[in-house]
Amino acid sequence: MNAYRSKSLSFPWSPLLYSLAVLMALYIQRLYPLPLPFIWALASWVVGAILTAVAVTLNVWAVKTLLERRTTVLTQRCSAHLVTTGPFRFTRNPTYLGYTLLTAGLGLMIGNLWFVAMAAAAAALTTFLVIRCEEMHLLSRFGCEFEFYCKHTRRWV
Repeated sequence: MNAYRSKSLSFPWSPLLYSLAVLMALYIQRLYPLPLPFIWALASWVVGAILTAVAVTLNVWAVKTLLERRTTVLTQRCSAHLVTTGPFRFTRNPTYLGYTLLTAGLGLMIGNLWFVAMAAAAAALTTFLVIRCEEMHLLSRFGCEFEFYCKHTRRWV
């Protein structure tokens, strides 16, 4: 039996990666602060608030869609169904996109630009450590149906 068929991951890496990204951004800001002029700080807060709202909405929508389709939300469990509706019509990884937008948005709201850089780093690590394993799991479970989905839906945006 294919090792990827039963589950994609044995550990929920993505929350750890994004938590580490936040901690790193806070630490780097203490060492190398990037102050924003007031007018940019105000604009940064507004953009950050919008990104945060979009991120929370996207994550709630993704979880709701997974639960409605009666499949797992947890990456360390076996997927029961290939979900291609809801936010999964636009991106194959709406929850990770939501985590990335949330990290960047919160950073902009508090005026810590290192959050944006760390959000990008966490997204890159998530792609290599998490998403590729999940895609192997989905490919082994759903075959051609998943390949067709990948051809028509982007990994991130």
